[in-house]
Amino acid sequence: MAELEKTEPEVDHDEEDNPNYKPPAPKALDEIVQADAEDESLRKYKETLIGAGLQGQRIVDESNPNKVIIQKLSLLAEGRDEISIDLTLPKEEIKKQCFTLKEGCKYQIKIYFFVQRDIVSGLRYEHKVYRKGIQVDKMKQMMGSYGPKPDLQSFTTQQEDAPSGLLMRGEYKIKSVFVDDDQNKYEAWEWHLDVKKDW
Repeated sequence: MAELEKTEPEVDHDEEDNPNYKPPAPKALDEIVQADAEDESLRKYKETLIGAGLQGQRIVDESNPNKVIIQKLSLLAEGRDEISIDLTLPKEEIKKQCFTLKEGCKYQIKIYFFVQRDIVSGLRYEHKVYRKGIQVDKMKQMMGSYGPKPDLQSFTTQQEDAPSGLLMRGEYKIKSVFVDDDQNKYEAWEWHLDVKKDW
């Protein structure tokens, strides 16, 4: 299981939407590559997931044992340039970062990451939103399975509406986490949104 620093925020996991779902048993990358080698369509699918060649492990950062390395989180708001938080900073620095959103605007979250060493099955982005210490919202997005690649990969969440109205303006604390089907927790961090009347 991926290790986390003790200072990282706890994100409680609700029961899955389908409690009867059992993820497949994990397999080594070489085992996946060699299975059903005679099936041409399956071989092409594996190449799409893992990349051409399908041989050897792809390692982006030798010193990092995790399969998923998160780089940055960006906010995509209508009519605005993309703004980002560098998630390679220390957790205490990330906590100080705050995005500003105009109330009622439509926005998405985009996460940039590397996958190394092995395939990650059923990667999910989850977060819980708190206002004045009370949970007011949550998000759970299935991202899919990713193969190890030297290229930076990304995922964009579905479009959301920012809170609106006088009582909904103000600062929101968000606790985010990356997990997979095997309940490996790759990264967790805390950040903030400030909802204002205007930009």
